[in-house]
Amino acid sequence: MNEIPSVDMREFTSEDPQRKSAFVNRIGGAFEDIGFVALRGHFLSEKLVSELYGEIKLFFQLPQEVKQKYEIEGIGGQRGYTSFGKEHAKGRKEGDLKEFWHFGQYLPAGSPWAAEYPENVEVPELPHFNTVGKRAYQMLEKTAIYVLRALALHLELEETYFDDFVQNGNSILRPIHYPPITEEPKNAVRAAAHGDINLITLLMGAHGKGLQVQNHQGEWIDAIAQPDELMINVGDMLSRLSNNRLKSTIHRVVNPPKEAWGSSRYSIPFIMHPISSMPLNCLPNCIGAEHPKGFEDITAGAYLHERLIELGLVKK
Repeated sequence: MNEIPSVDMREFTSEDPQRKSAFVNRIGGAFEDIGFVALRGHFLSEKLVSELYGEIKLFFQLPQEVKQKYEIEGIGGQRGYTSFGKEHAKGRKEGDLKEFWHFGQYLPAGSPWAAEYPENVEVPELPHFNTVGKRAYQMLEKTAIYVLRALALHLELEETYFDDFVQNGNSILRPIHYPPITEEPKNAVRAAAHGDINLITLLMGAHGKGLQVQNHQGEWIDAIAQPDELMINVGDMLSRLSNNRLKSTIHRVVNPPKEAWGSSRYSIPFIMHPISSMPLNCLPNCIGAEHPKGFEDITAGAYLHERLIELGLVKK
C-alpha cells in the first residue's frame, strides 16, 4: 500500500446498518494492512482547530524562562511543558528536535483516578489557552471512542467493549512544536522512527510536511491529512490486545529540506490511553493455530511505565 486510506465517520454514526458495516470493514481492513487511516466527519470543528493552533503558537512563542516554569519535575512529562530535546525514541540516545505540552484527562469531582493523574497545568499568561485545550481534548476523546467502537465490532467484540476502559482514561493531548533548524543536526530528526505506546493516536492535520509511515515493503510513504481530516493510527497497546492483528506501524517525522529549515512545524496528536488497570492480554478470538499468542499478559499501567523508561521520560 502506497497511500493512506480515507474513511468518513458519518458512515458509522448514520442510522443505516449497511453504511455502518461498510465503515467497520474499511477502517478495520486499513488498520490490519497499514495501521493508519485519514478520518473525515469527526467531532472537531474547523473553528476549534483554528483556535487551538492559535493558542499553542502563542504558548511556544513565550520566552523560554516563562515556558520553563511549566516544566514539572517528577511526573514523567505527563502534564505541562517538556523542553527541547528531552524525549528520544526507543533505542536512540539523541533527543528529538521538538518541545511539547501535555493536556491530560479532565476528571469529575471525587474521581478515584484523581490520586493517579497529575492535575492539568494552568497558563495565566494566555487566558484562553486552557479553555481551548480542554474543548479540543474532549472532542478528540469523543471521536476516539467512536473509532474504538468500530474496531470493537471489527474484532467481533461488543460495540462498547472499550468504553469502560477509556472512560476517564489516561489520554493526552500533545501540542508539539518542531522549531526551525539552525545547524546541521547530529543524527537527530524531528521525531525518530517509532511506534506509539497507546491504543490509538488521532493526529490533527499537521502544519508542515514531514510525517512518514513505513509500509510492509519497508518503504517510507508520506502521510498527509487534508485540512478536514484526522490521521489515526494503531498504537502498541491495541496491537498487543489484538495479537498483532491490528498493526502498530512504525512512523517518523523527518527533517525538512535545507531550504525549509527556517520554518517551524506544529503538530497536535491526541494519544488515547485506557485506565491503568485495563488488561492488555491477547484477545482469545485473535489467537489460533496460525496466530499463536505473541505477547505476555500485562496491564496498561505496567506497560506504559516500561515504555516511559525506554523513552527517557521516567528514570528506573
